[in-house]
Amino acid sequence: MAPSLTLSLALIMPNLAPTPVTTVKMALDYSARIKQALGKDEVDLLMTLYLHPDVTPETVREAKKAGVAAVKSYPAGVTTNSSAGVVDYDAFHEVFKTMEEVDLILCLHGECPSHAGSDITTLNAESKFLPTLKALHAKYPKLRIILEHCTTAEAVEAVKACGPNVSGTITCHHLFITIDDVVGDALNFCKPVAKLPADRKALLNAVAHSNGKFFLGTDSAPHPITSKTGPSKAAAGVFTQPYAVHYLLAALDDAVARGELRDEEITQEGLEGFVSGYGRKFYGTEDVRKERVRLTRGGAVVDQMFEGAGIQV
Repeated sequence: MAPSLTLSLALIMPNLAPTPVTTVKMALDYSARIKQALGKDEVDLLMTLYLHPDVTPETVREAKKAGVAAVKSYPAGVTTNSSAGVVDYDAFHEVFKTMEEVDLILCLHGECPSHAGSDITTLNAESKFLPTLKALHAKYPKLRIILEHCTTAEAVEAVKACGPNVSGTITCHHLFITIDDVVGDALNFCKPVAKLPADRKALLNAVAHSNGKFFLGTDSAPHPITSKTGPSKAAAGVFTQPYAVHYLLAALDDAVARGELRDEEITQEGLEGFVSGYGRKFYGTEDVRKERVRLTRGGAVVDQMFEGAGIQV
């Protein structure tokens, strides 16, 4: 089985540099470039817009008609290419009302930015954001919201406490690593950063007992190796896509070995739902390919480096 074929649906992030994807034309042009680079139709693309003052209610209506899947919110400065992100969510009231009206999903990078004099750090930025999630859900109850790449037990409980229009995604790497794996290893640095062992345990339990509330979102970020290990600050992001399903199952195996999950809690139905079914259902995307992945224990060789267009990842 070729690693690249383990996933057939991708939510395409809009945080391009130097200009984020803020119009429908930009999203469609970006989709065309990705398809051309792939060379064959093996991945379904869900395109997104970057929440920005340029995005208006009219943009939202146009996006829905064009098949754009979601609008992605980045609080200003919290992660890669987020300098043009959100400062004040109240400024987007009419946009959110229109998103409710036409049923366009809001994806949230759930962290508060830190600044001089604040008590917000990379370790508590997600927890500090959760009141914003709750406030948005209360103010726009019909708006479908995804809290992306949850990393804390608090985030898991916050998503569970919200109504059926709110779901959360969990990455493969946050099921593996904790903050100790990030310190001193730029390859494990991402935003939000991995947290404590207790948080990882909560994420693993959320996977095993998702019941449709949580689903896989790899947040895979193929940064050039020079951006991760060069002299400048490391880029935030972990590249997992070629082996995403492998990592997920290995993380669950490790959890069983540590006594954090029982074998019987990990079912084929639950895994299929978390990896594919629950996310497709939330996005309203039919599985027309009907492709399945078969994995066997042992024998897999994980490539340490990928290269394309003269760039090593």
